[in-house]
Amino acid sequence: MDLKQIMQKIVSYGYPLVEITGGEPLLQKDTPDLAKHLLEAGYEVLLETNGSQDISRVDSRCVRILDVKCPSSGEMNSNDLTNLDRLTPGDEIKFVIGDRKDYEYAKEVLSYIKHPNPLQFPVHLSPSFGRIKPKELAGWILGDRLNVRLHLQLHKYIWSPEQKGV
Repeated sequence: MDLKQIMQKIVSYGYPLVEITGGEPLLQKDTPDLAKHLLEAGYEVLLETNGSQDISRVDSRCVRILDVKCPSSGEMNSNDLTNLDRLTPGDEIKFVIGDRKDYEYAKEVLSYIKHPNPLQFPVHLSPSFGRIKPKELAGWILGDRLNVRLHLQLHKYIWSPEQKGV
């Protein structure tokens, strides 16, 4: 679909919020243009990225959700942690936690944030569905008094975890 077709499809839904996600959306060269067009059309736009691509290419009015890959994902080496320095107020950070090693890695990565007020970026820790129970992760967070949000992968509770697409 070209940009005009995508915009027409989005308008047809009649909803003011659009999240761009799926694999790594910044591998598509036109994703930053799509986000900008949506913002200029008055939409609230979220972009969820795996953090392997430079997020500064995306308009800072867009909420950029940096999904930092943890060791158990097998994708940790694709993280571009310099994206932590590219975050702007309103952006968010997410970690999907599969085990205690992932949790410790998330805490380490959070210590790299050099912004004067690192709490301006909401941080979400999500228990990996079927690998760790939310209660266990909540216990670690509370035990460490970590200033993060426990975030469930709701799509896996609402639809089958194996389901792809709508």
